[in-house]
Amino acid sequence: MTEPADVRLAVLIDADNVSAAHAAALLAELARYGVPTVKRAYGDWTTQQLTGWKSELTRHAIAPIQQFANTVGKNSTDSALIIDAMDLLYSGNLDAFAIVSSDSDFTRLATRLRESGKTVYGLGRRRTPASLQAACDKFIFLEVLRDESDKDAPPTTDQEAESDAESEADSLPDLRTILEAAVRSTAQDDGWSALGSVGSYLGKTHAAFDPRHYGFPRLSALAGAQPYLDLDHPEGGQPRVRLRAQRPPRKRAPAKRAPAKKAASATRTSAAE
Repeated sequence: MTEPADVRLAVLIDADNVSAAHAAALLAELARYGVPTVKRAYGDWTTQQLTGWKSELTRHAIAPIQQFANTVGKNSTDSALIIDAMDLLYSGNLDAFAIVSSDSDFTRLATRLRESGKTVYGLGRRRTPASLQAACDKFIFLEVLRDESDKDAPPTTDQEAESDAESEADSLPDLRTILEAAVRSTAQDDGWSALGSVGSYLGKTHAAFDPRHYGFPRLSALAGAQPYLDLDHPEGGQPRVRLRAQRPPRKRAPAKRAPAKKAASATRTSAAE
């Protein structure tokens, strides 16, 4: 198994699309998957919009790539990032790419990099279109990477705030549906599934799956809190999980009734008297 220290990672940031407040958190997260050998941020650095990024560039050794907005309404930053990504791909010195943006224009880039055998990590806001999320091997929401100190910081623009509010509720798949499907698909003959296998299955079928999205730091804590799952950690073994057996509903005993014949006999006796 390849260790993160052996994975050479290129981090390509669409600075026009991502707030500088996420810089430290996203780089710390990516350190779990590899060594950020290349770190570049793309944008028009002559504008006031990227002022917040300038201090972060020096602090994290991120190389700024200048791209002038030559035409109103056209995002030339995207083109510069895509061209550099392809150059880096053909250089053959990298194992993985991290595309930091919520822009669906990078969907084809992510797909192309994966077709060349590279692992692609995506990092963006919850409002990121599903097409880009699915094009990455793993997609990470920037909201879950915020430090406690900046959780209450407002988004960069009012438009972003409205978009996040509208999409946040619908951005996550139903937890029970995907967990039960993962356990069924990886279960052994005895019904138990290795928790690691469940996690791998979820990562392959849902690129944006992360226990932190549901309020849990790890998959084991998430699985253990679900009433429809049994979690077991055998001594000396790996954690495993299975679907909890559903108890059949208790049948109510039928009401007792007097036999019809006795009731009729009692009626005749009463009449004779």
